[in-house]
Amino acid sequence: MSTQALLQSLKESILSQASVKAIYGEPISAHGKTVIPVAKITYGYGAGAGTGGVGDSSTHGEGGGGGGGVRAVPVGVIEIRDQQTCFVPITDRKKLAGAILAGIGLGLWLGWRRRR
Repeated sequence: MSTQALLQSLKESILSQASVKAIYGEPISAHGKTVIPVAKITYGYGAGAGTGGVGDSSTHGEGGGGGGGVRAVPVGVIEIRDQQTCFVPITDRKKLAGAILAGIGLGLWLGWRRRR
């Protein structure tokens, strides 16, 4: 299989799975609300191949390989009610880390003031 054919085959395999359903999950209905999970999907793939022998022209060489990966990270939900639809994000880790650092800083400052 040529390098181009291998890459094309790998690409088609990954893209056949890339759809709206990969990002938006199945709706869940309960208590008058419908919730649709939302994720961020990242795909990646690569492949390589080779031909010919190294150093010895009588040797017939070949090679090939490929691989791919996918990463899904939940980002929130779409909440649908009778009169309102809204996106509810999952807590941002950067904001949470900032709040923790601010709390530690405030605690250290208050402890320093108390010693004076």
